[in-house]
Amino acid sequence: MDLASYADLVIELVNTQDPAEDSLRDLDALRELLTIRPHLSGRVTRETLEAMRDLRTELRAIFVAAATGDEDGAIERLNTLLIQHPVHPQIANHDGQRWHLHLTESGSVPDRYAAGAAMGLAVKISDQGIDRLGICRAESCSNIYFDTTTNKSRRYCSDRCASRANVAAYRSRRRASADADIDGQ
Repeated sequence: MDLASYADLVIELVNTQDPAEDSLRDLDALRELLTIRPHLSGRVTRETLEAMRDLRTELRAIFVAAATGDEDGAIERLNTLLIQHPVHPQIANHDGQRWHLHLTESGSVPDRYAAGAAMGLAVKISDQGIDRLGICRAESCSNIYFDTTTNKSRRYCSDRCASRANVAAYRSRRRASADADIDGQ
C-alpha cells in the first residue's frame, strides 16, 4: 500500500464540515465515513464521534496554516498528531495483492484514523511539498484538497466549485461592462 494514499483520509474527514451543514452529524454518518477503509470499522460511540470531530478540527488547522504561509506551524501541528497517534506499520497480503505495507489495526477508531491520516499527510508533504495543500477559493466553500497539477495552479476543490466561480466572475464582468456602457452614454 502506498502510504501517501492514507492522506485521502484527511480530505474525507475534513470535508465533512461544510459551512452550511456538518455531514458528520451522528453515529450513522460516522459509520458511513468509516466505510472508505475497512480496517477503520469498529464500535463507535458518542465519544468516538466527538474525537473524530476534534481530529477534523486539528487536520483543518494544518491546511489553514499552510494556506496562510505558516509552514512551520502546519508542520508543528502535523508532528504533534504523529506523536499523539504513533504509527505502527505491518506487512500484509490480502485480496490477491502481494506483500505490502499497512498500518496496524489496533487501538480505537479515532486513533487508527488519526495515525493513518497523519502518516499519509506527512508522506504527501514530504514527497510533494506543503504548498500542495489547498483550501477551496470558491466563496461558499471551505473544502480542502491536494493540488496535483504540474504547475501548482489548482484553486478549487472540485470542477463544480471552479465552474461556479467562473460563472460568477463572468457575470460580474458583464455587469461591470454594462454599467460602464450606461455611465459612458
